[in-house]
Amino acid sequence: MKITLKDGSLKEYAEAKSVYEIACDISEGLARAACAGEVDGKTVDLRTVIDHDCSLSILTFEDKAGKAAYRHTTSHVLAEAVKRLYPEAKLAIGPSIEEGFYYDFDCAPFDRAALDNLEAEMKKIIKEGKALERFTLPRQEAMEFMKKREEPYKVELIEDLPEDAEISFYSQGDFVDLCAGPHLMSTKNIKAIKLVSSSGAYWRGSEKNKMLTRIYGTAYTKKADLDAYLEHLEDIKKRDHNKLGREMELFTTADVVGQGLPLLMPKGVKIIQKLQRWIEDEEDNHWGYVRTKTPFMAKSDLYKISGHWDHYKEGMFVLGDEEKDKEVYALRPMTCPFQYYVYKATQHSYRDLPVRLGETSTLFRNEDSGEMHGLTRVRQFTISEGHLIVRPDQANEEFKRCLDLANYCLSTLGLQEDVTYRLSKWDPNNREKYLGDEEYWESTQGTIRQILKEKELPFTEAEGEAAFYGPKVDIQAKNVYGKEDTMITIQLDCAIADNFDMYYIDEKGEKKRPYIIHRTSIGCYERTLAWMIEKYAGMFPTWLCPEQVRVLPISDKYLDYARQVEAELKKNGIDATVDDRSEKIGYKIREARLDRLPYMLVVGQKEEENGVVSVRSRFLGDEGQKDLKTFIENVCEEIRTKEIRKIESCNCN
Repeated sequence: MKITLKDGSLKEYAEAKSVYEIACDISEGLARAACAGEVDGKTVDLRTVIDHDCSLSILTFEDKAGKAAYRHTTSHVLAEAVKRLYPEAKLAIGPSIEEGFYYDFDCAPFDRAALDNLEAEMKKIIKEGKALERFTLPRQEAMEFMKKREEPYKVELIEDLPEDAEISFYSQGDFVDLCAGPHLMSTKNIKAIKLVSSSGAYWRGSEKNKMLTRIYGTAYTKKADLDAYLEHLEDIKKRDHNKLGREMELFTTADVVGQGLPLLMPKGVKIIQKLQRWIEDEEDNHWGYVRTKTPFMAKSDLYKISGHWDHYKEGMFVLGDEEKDKEVYALRPMTCPFQYYVYKATQHSYRDLPVRLGETSTLFRNEDSGEMHGLTRVRQFTISEGHLIVRPDQANEEFKRCLDLANYCLSTLGLQEDVTYRLSKWDPNNREKYLGDEEYWESTQGTIRQILKEKELPFTEAEGEAAFYGPKVDIQAKNVYGKEDTMITIQLDCAIADNFDMYYIDEKGEKKRPYIIHRTSIGCYERTLAWMIEKYAGMFPTWLCPEQVRVLPISDKYLDYARQVEAELKKNGIDATVDDRSEKIGYKIREARLDRLPYMLVVGQKEEENGVVSVRSRFLGDEGQKDLKTFIENVCEEIRTKEIRKIESCNCN
């Protein structure tokens, strides 16, 4: 057989060989580094026997799939360590993930001391250097095998597999785990490990199931790389909006208020207020939108017309009982059906379109409790929502303009480089979930695909992520932990106007159905705030800071001058305060740094006599004395242009 290697060279063998044996034949060093193989583009285990002509790549830790196999093997080492120290623990699942791996157990939670003990036990297992062996069993035998080992979660997983399936296991000494692989050849190949944290996780991600204990860890081939990652984790903890946002007094939560219902504090409100005013002015003055204001709730009748009652009821907060109450209401999860009636209140001709309706909408969605997190996953939120009612011949151009607006907003906030684009499509195998037929979906998806290509935006495609009425572009971003969320959505809807009998009068005087584009320009304000806290580690661009300048008098003697400076700043629209505490100036400066302020103005005798201020900034540090008028002009220009200045000097630790 002929084996074509990654570099194009050929290896010929007279008999079948495993991937690992071929790696050994290529070089001993490659065999030591090998984590998995790739045969004709498919990732396989090192133990996989090749008996035909094919292309073969030996995957190492430098390859994504090789890294996954390395870390998946480490998750098995963790599972063995848990079973050694906690024999009553039941095994659930333990996959590799982007930054490492996790394993779920049915057992009591682990504190840091317990994680350290498990880590020490893992190192013992690695040192023992046991070989990993793969074997298979028929489905029924596999279930009996796991029942005897008293592993109910593994039995449940096997029960979900087809009756004729052959089930694979991996053993390392006495420890055996249900697994499809691939895995390393031996535990001794694992070099550097760390158990990072422990948390709760519902079995199979459903809050209807039991809460399990999840352990997160990571593994590298070099200690130096592990140390660099752990240093990165420390930076992440400092940037985590759920921690930093509370420390900065931007938001808080209270159990008696409810999960997923954050309380925005004055500083947080100030930032969102600035974002909201900017977006509304931008949309109305430059992009042709008009404002609406619609109710927070409606009768179930409205949602039945839109289809949300059938397709989205579980995600809504319903007020009342259909069997008992004459009228049942629900808090709105979106604004579109309300704005349709704004459109329908006036007859429109083809000349009136497009009609672009914008609203700063407060929405309510009944998210699973296990999904709640800070400001990124909440049950009440505010969104820059809009709906464009367009003629079919206008749909492409208006969709492009929605993309342009979203990208303009991202660029202004300094976030454009952090996003990816996804074409979210229907799932043809779940047709009852969607309006329209296959032709409708293929046509609308093709339209969006072509627009993304014309805009030269790189994108992925995801089946089953569309709204029930149409496909969409989801603009995605990751938080500091690597979890991806949708930040901005633009949807093409060519179907729902029928439900509401929406029409316009064409040039022949006939009624025609419009298309609808559902879109956000900046998305959810709460989620955007969380994103920016993490992006800038709390050091927002000056125009967004709730406090832009703090005046620091050297002593109480200069309070009057400090107040004069503050008044002049405020007169020019700059958010300024005076630190009038009887503290030493060094302490005041340190406090201002910790509060992540863009500018501090130190004032004393010389400043008062000369009508100047001594400027300290997080951008250049000590900038020396400046004329107050000049300083104000510079800051006002920075705010007006929404400049994002590079931070040269800031001590916020």
